[in-house]
Amino acid sequence: MSEKKYWKSFGELNLTESYLKETESEFREDLPMESFDSKGLLDATHPRRDFLKYLGFSTAAATLAASCEIPVRHVIPYLNKPENMVPGVADYYATTFVSGGDAVSIVAKVRDGRPIKLEGNDLSPVTRGGTSARVQASILDLYDTARLRYPIQMVSGVPQQVTSFEAFDKLVMDSMAGQNGTIVLLTPTITSITTKQVIADCLSKYQGSRHIQYDADSFSGMLLANEASYGKREIPAYHFDNAKVIVSLGADFLGTWLSPIEFAKQYSKGRKIDEKAPAMNRHYQFESFLSMTGANSDERFAHKPSESAAVALALLAAVGGNVTAPALPEKLKAGVSKAAKDLLANKGNTLVISGSNNVQVQTIVNAINETVGSNGTTITWDATNLTRQGLDSDFAMLVNDMNQGAIRALFVYDVNPVYDSPDSKKFISGLAKVKTTVSFSGRLDETTELCKFVLPSPHFLERWGDAQAKTGHISMMQPVIAPLFLTRPFEDSLLLWSGNKTSYDDFFKQYWTSKLGGRE
Repeated sequence: MSEKKYWKSFGELNLTESYLKETESEFREDLPMESFDSKGLLDATHPRRDFLKYLGFSTAAATLAASCEIPVRHVIPYLNKPENMVPGVADYYATTFVSGGDAVSIVAKVRDGRPIKLEGNDLSPVTRGGTSARVQASILDLYDTARLRYPIQMVSGVPQQVTSFEAFDKLVMDSMAGQNGTIVLLTPTITSITTKQVIADCLSKYQGSRHIQYDADSFSGMLLANEASYGKREIPAYHFDNAKVIVSLGADFLGTWLSPIEFAKQYSKGRKIDEKAPAMNRHYQFESFLSMTGANSDERFAHKPSESAAVALALLAAVGGNVTAPALPEKLKAGVSKAAKDLLANKGNTLVISGSNNVQVQTIVNAINETVGSNGTTITWDATNLTRQGLDSDFAMLVNDMNQGAIRALFVYDVNPVYDSPDSKKFISGLAKVKTTVSFSGRLDETTELCKFVLPSPHFLERWGDAQAKTGHISMMQPVIAPLFLTRPFEDSLLLWSGNKTSYDDFFKQYWTSKLGGRE
């Protein structure tokens, strides 16, 4: 046992007079009473003051010693109890978490009409009952006091309440009247089938209008590389459970990369030792900072961010690609060589991925996977990932058009490019040149503050909807609580402003009833 002594202060180290005096009185056993004499408590000079001190101390001590029970609270029963609800007994509703392109099937625990907990849906073939910290924390957004509670109009940078949806619609329509130019809807990746249909129907009424999907966490490089390599501007399905050797080039697939909930479930299968076949997958991680995935790897090799492309090229050369290996530090070079040997020894059961958004790097990774036979086993195209569809070039074109004054109106939903875009300054300058700007954000974020009109959208727990995170895997959303504030789905606005008086709820139900059938 260590005999080192640590001092809390210089007074304790030097045993000063003030320190000794404080320690002596730190736990005083005597109760300080003022003006006590031989006459007793009631006959003292100041009996009332001292009596209250004594009474307060004794009462507190008795309370702690007795461990008093919590007082019983009586509640008033329902006069008209809601159907199928028992006070204090939780109900569970299947719905879908949707945010920024991500879509996760969940089950919401609702007690007394209020959602209190989210868990993964075990019936989902994609996430298999898993969730993430982001999904778990999303329920707090429902009760966030910073949420906008009604439509507003920005007047000289100051938000002014708009009393009704009708008044808000009139303000927007009046602002758009008599204008020339393009109408653009800027959103994150939309995985909802019905929402895409609403957007297409709306924009078809305005010639030249377009929908741009902007992902703050962009996979544009991978989409374009796959288009060049395979003729498909899509993201394939990755099967970590089929891989005996995994090489990740800066992709934090257990934490943030693409679909970490799905990948963590797959990855864990290869990390469990079976008595009949005691073998584990081998995981190599090349990265420039410590990630959750790197912390779980078997072999981790750190490098400079500027060396990411060189590592990918060196790995391609090591597995037999017709390229020249670039110069690397000796330790990093040895790591690439070791990973390449394992890849070649397990052809057909390997997986190489990269977190880079560079088209060239992703093209090199495609070539590596082709060389080691990953396609068809650990990489398949039968159920592609649909959570990232945005292209950086589309957003750059929008920013350029805005600055040239070619955009008539801009509708912004669930994105904040002023905060997270590399071209935020150009976006701000272009936004000022658009006459009609409408935000459907639920909060006054950096982009919403610069828009002229704001119509908050409801929380995903307050609305109907659908999501398709992977091809053929559709998950439904249903409201588990009535809207807390004066909000409206942005699809309702698009339908109304394009001349369709059908609400999105009715549109959603009619669409899926026609596809799946239903009872009258």
